[in-house]
Amino acid sequence: MVQIPVQLPRPGEGSGSEWLMLELQGEIESRGQSGLPGNLMGDLHFSREGVPILIIGHHILYGKVSRLERPFAVLVKKAAARAGAESPMEMEKAEQGVSEESVSHRYLITALIKKKIIFKTRPKPIITNVPKKL
Repeated sequence: MVQIPVQLPRPGEGSGSEWLMLELQGEIESRGQSGLPGNLMGDLHFSREGVPILIIGHHILYGKVSRLERPFAVLVKKAAARAGAESPMEMEKAEQGVSEESVSHRYLITALIKKKIIFKTRPKPIITNVPKKL
């Protein structure tokens, strides 16, 4: 099972957004050696009835939106200087990830994920019109 957090903009609001988690049954493999991080995986659309549709390559998946029993928190790790360590050099080392006794880390909650989109069915191939005579 693969779980991917996705940020969706709320309709009518510019700055606020809602986070959802995608749950896929099976594996997603990249064709090249680069892997999946930072690459486009597919397109997520919603039908007029609110049914999520995921298009990956030449395959289409239909899903459903459900609530999570326990919400997930999206955290961002920040380096912060401890009391007594306020020099710019120590703060720069904290930003670069250099660990010293004077550097501590804190986590900021940026969002809560309360819903997930489940894609349980097998992907269906997208077939275009093929002429009968070549």
